[in-house]
Formats: sequence, structure tokens, C-alpha cells
Amino acid sequence: MSEIDTRKRVDLDDEARIDLLRTMQRIRAFESRVQTLFADGELPGFVHLYIGEEAIAAGVCGALEESDYITSTHRGHGHCIAKGHEFDRMMAELYGKETGYCGGKGGSMHIASPKLGNLGANGIVGAGVPIGVGAALSSQLRGSGQVAASFFGDGATAQGAFHEAMNLSALWDLPFVGVVENNQYGEMSALEEQQAVTDLSERATSYGVPGIDVDGMDVEDVYAATTAAIEAARAGDGPSLLVCDTYRFEGHHEGDTEFYRDDDEINEWRRRDPLKTYPERLIEEGVLTNAEWNDIVDEIDAELEAAIEFARESDYPEPESAYENLYAEEV
Repeated sequence: MSEIDTRKRVDLDDEARIDLLRTMQRIRAFESRVQTLFADGELPGFVHLYIGEEAIAAGVCGALEESDYITSTHRGHGHCIAKGHEFDRMMAELYGKETGYCGGKGGSMHIASPKLGNLGANGIVGAGVPIGVGAALSSQLRGSGQVAASFFGDGATAQGAFHEAMNLSALWDLPFVGVVENNQYGEMSALEEQQAVTDLSERATSYGVPGIDVDGMDVEDVYAATTAAIEAARAGDGPSLLVCDTYRFEGHHEGDTEFYRDDDEINEWRRRDPLKTYPERLIEEGVLTNAEWNDIVDEIDAELEAAIEFARESDYPEPESAYENLYAEEV
């Protein structure tokens, strides 16, 4: 298992940088509308918003190939969008409609689309990690060259499933990239209150795996680190663990009173909002103009409104569909 040069220069042309920004804005717009729709009582169940963490999903999935795998979490809308899922079918899934990715059966926390390489969001903390490692093992056995990336939170690194999966990925040199979205809280518990070792990249050391600290509020930093990890994985050099420092701007779930953190902390992180700093950076560097950025925002908003109407007008699944799709299909 070799060292990974995570700061190797990655040349992104203007189009690629704008694509990263567009992906982040797609996530932000979707989540902002979901927040409103849930507050208005239109959406059933729980929703856990990804607002503030967009740079991680955009940077990681931007570095993956379409055929590569991801596993997601209960806070997974951003991962789905960054992996190429369309607004209309995602919104339909949140509404519980038959036109959703899972026929309305998965809802917010269980969106999956194996055809897009998404092996599923998961309501169980850390449960996606062994699924991702299993996908990496499948890739290795088939010689397909695919990489599997699993997203999970800081709290998941204390779960047994995480440690068992990381051990196997290291033992077998699997093409696996673990992506820790360290948003500083496991539900309502601050990192230092729930982890004996707060430098989460040290988790990787136990298994001889490179542990890489990443600025999770900088999409290009995430993209560069992921690119290096993926290159190593495809070359047979085994897994790695990316620890992306970030922050969720909203509560753990919608309706969370957020008694456990104060406004000063939230505002300090909001100053690093990737949907503020990155467009400003690209405009300042002449990559795009204010007018072009506004056009991107308007275009995404129009697509989103059409997706909401699609979801509203779609039918609920028939009761007998509960017996369909009980077994896995070959991917």
C-alpha cells in the first residue's frame, strides 16, 4: 500500500470548475426547496438536509467515473444529485410517488439507483461502509476497474461496521475510498463529546491506510484529494480515508431545536459557505460573470419547479407493488 500524494496538482479547466459550481448549486437549490416543502407539510417522514456540505458530494462525485459506485447516508440527497440523479425522480421519491427512483418506497433516507452506481442511502449510521467495501471487492474480483466511495459521518467512525470494513479493505487492497463528512456533530453530540480520538484521519493508521485531511468547504480541495485517492485505488494500491471537515448549516433533521450549538458558531462556518466563496472566486478569476452565474441559478430553479410539479402530479404506488423488487437485480 503506497503513500498518496493528495496535493498533486489537478488541472481543472474553466468548464470543469463551472460544473463543480453548478453541482453544488443544484444541491443547495434542491435542499432549500425540500426544507420549505417539508415545513408546509407536503413531504412525509423525516428529512435531513445537506445544506453547507455541498462541496464534498460535488468534489468526490466529480472525480468518480459514471460506472463507479457510491454508498450514501440518511443525509444523502446531495450525494444522489452529484452522482447524476435527476430532480424529477428524486422529488417524486420524497413525495412517495411511483415515479420516484425506488417507486416511492424509499423516501428521503433510502434513495438508490444501481444503474447510476448509487447502492443506496441508508438510515443506519455507518451501514453503507461495508456495502461500499463489498462493491470494491466485487470490482476487484471481476477486474472491472471500478472504484467504490462510501460517504459517512464522523459518528460512523466509532461504529463496528466501519472498523470491520476498513480492516478488510486494507487486508485485500480493495479499490475503496472512505469519505468522512465531519460536520462536527453526531446528531446532537459535538465531536469531542463522542470521539476519544478527534483527529479522525488517525482511524486510518490502525489499518495501514492513508488518512487524508481535506477542507470540506473547498470543492477543489475535495476534488484533488479524491482524484489522488481514486488513482491509487485503480492502480491496485488499496483504499484510503478522506476526512472532510465541514458543517451542516441546518439542524440534524428538520424540526431540530439546535439547543446544542450557538449562533456564533453557525455564523463562523457560514462565512465559509462554498456557495458564497466559490462563485465569488470564479467571478474574481474571470471564469464566469455575475450574469452567467445568475443564469445558472435561474436555470436550476426552473428545472426544480418543473420537478416539483412532476412529483405532485405523479400517482402513488398501487398497494400490490409492495411485493415487487424484493430481491436484488444484477448490476
